[in-house]
Amino acid sequence: MTHPADIHVGKRIRHQRWLKGITQQQLAEAVGIKFQQIQKYETGANRVSASRLWDIAATLEKPVAYFFEGIETGAEPNTDLDNKDEALLVADFRRLAKHQQTALRNVQSAMLEVSF
Repeated sequence: MTHPADIHVGKRIRHQRWLKGITQQQLAEAVGIKFQQIQKYETGANRVSASRLWDIAATLEKPVAYFFEGIETGAEPNTDLDNKDEALLVADFRRLAKHQQTALRNVQSAMLEVSF
């Protein structure tokens, strides 16, 4: 039987992986397992061991505690974004080099100054 805590942790893993723009295969390779195991973690079908969660957290650049946030209330991951397009923009932006991020912010500022 799948435990609600395993489902919660799995959803948090999937959400952070998605926001980082990392595939299941890439995450699996980074932590030394097969992508099928990542699938099972993300669905809660398999429980993530403490050491594996440590490796996943390091790869996703999140503290281990992040994966348990909201577990008491059953809260879904909150991105403070309204839709998938916004989340994709954020994920893509994070993958840019710093100078590219700066250039994109400058373009954005210029676009906002133009009245439509």
